Amino acid sequence: MSEKLQIFMEYKVKEDMVTEYEQVMKDILPALSEYGAEEVDWYEAADQKHLYVEMFTLPTMSHYHAMKKRRCTNEHPLFSKLDSLVEGGVKKVHCWAFVQKKQD
Repeated sequence: MSEKLQIFMEYKVKEDMVTEYEQVMKDILPALSEYGAEEVDWYEAADQKHLYVEMFTLPTMSHYHAMKKRRCTNEHPLFSKLDSLVEGGVKKVHCWAFVQKKQD
């Protein structure tokens, strides 16, 4: 069985929408577990204003592709709330999946 994937999502929030964004995230972060996400962390960049990162694990590449589709399009009723809050809309949410490498 393959190891779980580490997912990074990164995006910039509109300067005048930070308060609304942080409110919406109170619903989004718990909802991620419905799609297999575990170990969910949420960060704001210390050196770049309004840049946010979400990190979590997913069990498979299928989960990753499904999550990316839900998060980077306007198809999902909750996740699409970010479209008006993120610079450039949800299509500007950058999403990557990583597999941990082990040192021999």
